[in-house]
Amino acid sequence: MIVVHVTHEAVEKIGGIGAVIAGLVNTDAYAEAVSRTILLGPLFNTDEPVDRRLGAEGKVLYSSLDGIEPEQYVRMFRAVERTYDVGIVYGTRVIDDPYTGRETEAEVLLVDVFHYNQDRLNLFKAELWKKFKIPSADFESIWDYEQYVRLAEPGLEAINRLNGREAHEPMLLLSHEYMGMPTALKAELDGGPHVRTVFYAHEVASVRPIVEDMPGHDTMFYNVLQQATDAGQTIEDVFPGVRSNYKHSLVKAARHCDHVFAVGDYVVDELRFLDRHFDRLDIDLVYNGIPARSLTLAQRQESRGRMQQYAANLFGYRPEWVFTHVARPVRSKGLWRDLRVLHELEPMLSERDERAVYFMLGTLAGQRKPRTVRQMERVYGWPVAHEVGYPDLAGGEEDLWHMFDAFNRDHENIRVVLVNQWDWRRELCGLRMPEDMTFADIRMGTDVEFGLSVYEPFGISQFEGLSFGALCLVSNVCGCMGSARKAIGAGDGFDNVIEGDFLRVPAAMTVPHLLNMPKALRDEVEASEGRRLAGILAERLPRSEATLKRYMELGYELAEKMSWERVVRDYFLPSLDRAASTP
Repeated sequence: MIVVHVTHEAVEKIGGIGAVIAGLVNTDAYAEAVSRTILLGPLFNTDEPVDRRLGAEGKVLYSSLDGIEPEQYVRMFRAVERTYDVGIVYGTRVIDDPYTGRETEAEVLLVDVFHYNQDRLNLFKAELWKKFKIPSADFESIWDYEQYVRLAEPGLEAINRLNGREAHEPMLLLSHEYMGMPTALKAELDGGPHVRTVFYAHEVASVRPIVEDMPGHDTMFYNVLQQATDAGQTIEDVFPGVRSNYKHSLVKAARHCDHVFAVGDYVVDELRFLDRHFDRLDIDLVYNGIPARSLTLAQRQESRGRMQQYAANLFGYRPEWVFTHVARPVRSKGLWRDLRVLHELEPMLSERDERAVYFMLGTLAGQRKPRTVRQMERVYGWPVAHEVGYPDLAGGEEDLWHMFDAFNRDHENIRVVLVNQWDWRRELCGLRMPEDMTFADIRMGTDVEFGLSVYEPFGISQFEGLSFGALCLVSNVCGCMGSARKAIGAGDGFDNVIEGDFLRVPAAMTVPHLLNMPKALRDEVEASEGRRLAGILAERLPRSEATLKRYMELGYELAEKMSWERVVRDYFLPSLDRAASTP
């Protein structure tokens, strides 16, 4: 079985999809079932040196941009390049899993679409409109749309030539999100007998901006979804403005694929709200996996000690508790909800004469240089203090800092820290961080990982500390909660996982009321839930070694059931086999 992943993360892991691909390919089950893995995507930069085309450890075997043209690949690719007026880069790269240390070599095929045969492109766009009602003319000025439409025809043709046109081995073409949909639709138009298309829904791109931008967020949206779906309405009926989202028509067209994978239970509901045709399709739940790694109590305490020492270096005292949230600081992560819980938790800790530090690690402005970080640290005490403007607060980080600064002014026993950097080691986070700190410590040394998102189709990060004994505070709209419930099975629950529910609204609220939900009502819901969650958290914090050891044992047991090996064996491969056998 040949698997082609169409993705914007063909060369390097940028976000969640890259993490998913790394998790999949580095399992025994995947290696046994898949004979060949090919990553297909557009070439983002033409000015990279040849030794960086496919990443730091990539090997370029063919590149018309760089004059690397062995005859065997010229025979495959030259006709494609001439027909579509594009360039092709082909080679291999290593995909690594930082938790297991495993590495897998995959093929990579990139298409330079900055130049293109316009006549060919217009014909393809016309087909997309006639067959799938995708209005490319509306989005031609949006490069993120245009580049994936341009990728489709030369990308698929090059893949077919690479595999051999007469090959009889099934080829599964996975469209990771909207980016791969033009290529998948091209495959549908061609009707190759051994090609099957799969839309891999890591989210529903039509839904995310609605949930993020409307004042009621998830409290509004998922209640609307339930009522509107029951009434036979679709997302376009209730939110007509969604048609202007260039991703919407591509995701809607996923109903034409042979199969659909969804990473969470709510993603299934969202797809069926998107278009009623999805009601008649088999949508397979293919959860993401999470890291599962056992740890000794001594190792756990060493990491926790480094986290506490870092807090002591920043604030002059060693807190009893370490809380973390590792994520891009965007609206969907619901970071203000973390502060609501912490606000309610503080008096409960104060009664016990306990203190805590909360580290938010994430940035919207890219990784800062070590020299810059040391200067900010020396001049005004970064990351405890911040200044607006790059190289510090930029890209939207300013609003988050204002919330953190206000919280710290009003609270004593809990301090919150915005580390707007990417990585967790002294070189990149300043001289006050312990010298032997590593990124693993923020996972292995935390007592609580927050994840009260308003939109989170899965959420691997929320559970990355689970097998190390962390309490995971997760909202019920996160897809990882559905996976956890199935892994836990029947029983009285699981102390390591604390589930937030921000969807409870008065029963009398109809769709029109929900759509006009004021922020004040959402605040009431969040304040009430914040109090409830803080109470549970205060009681479950591991105040004895025996409790901590129990959390570590239970956490590893659950994480192992949700591991990538289990996910690939129990969900991904059975779904892939069903897709391959589709008539």
